[in-house]
Amino acid sequence: MNLSRRKVLAATAAAAVAGPTAFGSTDDEVEKLVSRIRDAYADGQPGVEEMLRELASQPARIVDALGEPAKGGIRSLYNDPDITILNIVWAPLMVLRPHDHNMWASIGVYGGREDNVYWQRTGNTVEAIGAKSLGRGDVGSLAEDGVHSVINPIQKLTAAIHVYGGDFFAPGRSQWMGEELEKAPFSQTGLVKHFMESNERFQL
Repeated sequence: MNLSRRKVLAATAAAAVAGPTAFGSTDDEVEKLVSRIRDAYADGQPGVEEMLRELASQPARIVDALGEPAKGGIRSLYNDPDITILNIVWAPLMVLRPHDHNMWASIGVYGGREDNVYWQRTGNTVEAIGAKSLGRGDVGSLAEDGVHSVINPIQKLTAAIHVYGGDFFAPGRSQWMGEELEKAPFSQTGLVKHFMESNERFQL
C-alpha cells in the first residue's frame, strides 16, 4: 500500500502525545516502516504480529528509522479508524494502571523490558489472571476485549511499536483506579500528564 508522506505526518502531528524532543527520525524511514505494517494489516492481527517479530528482531534498524528515544512519550506514526501505529517509550520504572482499548493490540519491544499484567472484568472492577514479561525482540498481544496494565521494571527507557486494530484515540475506553480498582473513563489528558511526571522523576 502506497501512503503519502502528507497523510503519515498529518496523523502524527494531529495525534502525538509527546513532543518531538522525545524522538528523532527521518520522514522517509518512518513512512517505510508504516507502509510495511499497513501492508501486514491486510492479514489482520496475525499478519501484524508476524511483521512486528521481524521488526523487533532488528532493533538497530528501528532506532535508525525512528531515532534514539530521549524520554518517555507516545508518538503517533499512523492513525485512522481501522489501525493506529504508535511508538511508545516508557520512562524508567513507569507504571500504567489497568485499562482497555476496545480493539486488539499487538506490541513489539525493541529496547528495554515491558511487564504486562492481564486482567478480567468482574462487575465494576477487575482481577488479575496472568502476566507476561516482554524483552527486546518479543511480541505481545491483546484481544479486542483485553485489559492490561504495564510496568517498565528497569531504570532506563523501554521502547516498543504498538499497533491497534482501530482508532486508539477514540472515546469510550475505561481504566481501573485506586486501591479498590474502581472503573473510570480513560483519560488521554491524564495519560499525557503521567508521561510528563514520569519523565520529571528522572529529569528527562
